[in-house]
Amino acid sequence: MKQFLSSSDGSIQTKIVTRTAEFVSPKHPDKICDQISDAILDAYLAKDSRARVAVDVMGGHGKLYIMGEVTSTANIDIEQIAYKYVGDEMTIGINIVKQSAEIARGVDIGGAGDQGIMVGYACAENEEYLPQEYVLARDLCKYIYDKHQFDGKTQVTVELTYINGRYISTKIKHIVISWQNVPAEELKNILNKWLTQLDKDVELADDYSLSINPAGDWAIGGFDADSGLTGRKIVVDNYGPRVPVGGGAFSGKDPSKVDRSAAYMARKIAVDYLEKHHASEVTVNISYAIGRAEPVDATAYIDGHRCSIVGYDLSPQGIIQELGLLQPQYAERAKWGQQRG
Repeated sequence: MKQFLSSSDGSIQTKIVTRTAEFVSPKHPDKICDQISDAILDAYLAKDSRARVAVDVMGGHGKLYIMGEVTSTANIDIEQIAYKYVGDEMTIGINIVKQSAEIARGVDIGGAGDQGIMVGYACAENEEYLPQEYVLARDLCKYIYDKHQFDGKTQVTVELTYINGRYISTKIKHIVISWQNVPAEELKNILNKWLTQLDKDVELADDYSLSINPAGDWAIGGFDADSGLTGRKIVVDNYGPRVPVGGGAFSGKDPSKVDRSAAYMARKIAVDYLEKHHASEVTVNISYAIGRAEPVDATAYIDGHRCSIVGYDLSPQGIIQELGLLQPQYAERAKWGQQRG
């Protein structure tokens, strides 16, 4: 049986909230760009763990452009890395220069590679401590992609029930699926199988509805249908629209860039505090100034109560060492969300 606390006057207060989140398949144009950017980063880190990398990719309609800044002792074949993701039918243009010396002088002494605000989040709605609507949209996307590895999107709208601030249950109100090369009827059959595997605290609402390929079945997807850009799915990469984002994207950036490394650390702190305080929800904000090692602010909100963050080395080098961020790992992270359980 779920346990929950009484309010200050001993009453039981029920709150129902509607939330929606989407997810995209690894063959979505934006996600292909994310994976190429991070595969390039991984290739540099495999040969030079101290490589400074900031690479963006834009592609669509037969052309792919790779640009950015790299300072490294390694030489890698960027074009061949890209071809693994897009095939040899696309024309690839590359424009990579060295990192600005004015940025490097701050990073070289252990400072942050940029200013920015990083947000970490954890909630007690599932074993991954991620928003329930986000997990459902992601897991449905994964389930379909395991069977049909094409461009596609999922979207799930839920009603979440809380009693005195504690999560109790989920009702799915609406599901949207748009998937390349898969007829609506087949998608419906796949969805029905997925629904049978849901946790017992998740069920369909009485007014549940469904939209499958709502604009009609479709075969033209990926870069043939749309352009893509590194970093354009930062809400998908984080926690869905429930949680604010600081604005910085992840992919293509080595961990001296705090909009990647400090975001991972903010997530770790949020999970640590959720478990330590048996909380329902924790939000962590960490902000930096370029060239400075220590954050200008580090604050956690535990079930809405503000507290300072102590006991963590929040310098870029401290985070990198704590989380092991100099090892190739990033192309895989780019597929299914950067902030995992």
